[in-house]
Amino acid sequence: MNTSTFIYKFDRGSSPPGVLLLHGSGGDENELIALGRQMAPGAPLISPRGKAVESGKPRFFRRLRQDIFDEEDVRRRAHELADFVVEARTAHGLAPLVALGFCDGATIAAAVLLLRPDILAAAILIRATAPLRKQPMTDLSGKPILMLSGAVDLVVPDENSARLAQMLITAGADVEREIVPAGHEITAKDASLAKSFFEALRKEDGAPAPGPLP
Repeated sequence: MNTSTFIYKFDRGSSPPGVLLLHGSGGDENELIALGRQMAPGAPLISPRGKAVESGKPRFFRRLRQDIFDEEDVRRRAHELADFVVEARTAHGLAPLVALGFCDGATIAAAVLLLRPDILAAAILIRATAPLRKQPMTDLSGKPILMLSGAVDLVVPDENSARLAQMLITAGADVEREIVPAGHEITAKDASLAKSFFEALRKEDGAPAPGPLP
């Protein structure tokens, strides 16, 4: 499917809330589908492909080098993604979405939270880093966010993910940060923590339990 020039996959599901899947660097719209179904059985899933390209592979924003982001591009891409979410929700009749992002997908989700706080209902950020140098004037009061950081992540240093956590807390978000015994990859522990967090969101929202999967 294609909306606002984003290529994306959509699984309608039947049990809200829906999940916005944001793949990692070099991934695509297929990367997190299985994790999304495992974490949120029966939920609507929407999975766009990042529009930035590095070495021929998709990303959600440009880097100037491995550890330095093009912050102007981060801001532009975050607003572009936020607009896509609004259009996709309208097109598919979806309630506010929970973001599930990995690597640069998690980082662009964090940028959307900080720049367009009304777009996402909650977020699960796996191996995210701070997308911006300065704290935006943002109100994320009470918004649930789970951050999953790797204890031996050589791509995202602990101080970078900790700085993002502090930015979100400063904005008023309800941040739960877990350090898992892993590097820069998604593990069974990440999947288990994400599933528990999502199930708690469902209970708080009073959403119906999902029916059996076909």
